[in-house]
Amino acid sequence: MNIAFLLIPKHEVVTLNIDSTLRQALEKMEYHRYSSVPLVDDDGKYVGILTEGDLLWKLKSLGDYRFQDTEQIPLAEIDRYQDYQPISIHDEIDNILSRAIDQNFVPVVDDQGVFIGIVRRREILEFYADRIFIKQDSN
Repeated sequence: MNIAFLLIPKHEVVTLNIDSTLRQALEKMEYHRYSSVPLVDDDGKYVGILTEGDLLWKLKSLGDYRFQDTEQIPLAEIDRYQDYQPISIHDEIDNILSRAIDQNFVPVVDDQGVFIGIVRRREILEFYADRIFIKQDSN
């Protein structure tokens, strides 16, 4: 089974552009109550994942700052400590399980590296739970 069946399309996913500012990231993540969001560039290509931890470490490194100062810090200047490798839309579902162990979601890209959506851990677990129940029912 192809992972496209579990895909949350990009128009339903909160993302940030890599050219956004630290303040924009803080506000968007606070508003949506997300602890991590995909980053994309101007061409829609997947860049990585920005996490709350990344933001906190950056804020700590600033020392004495004012909140207004966060408007001057582009996300491209923030170190990201997790490397969330995307999976291709053509991959099979079984290839995604190991990634979901450490991530709330797995980013999905097309053949050109353009971000097309995510597969959440929830859908992955539901898929495997259904397979287990189907297997038990057939015995």
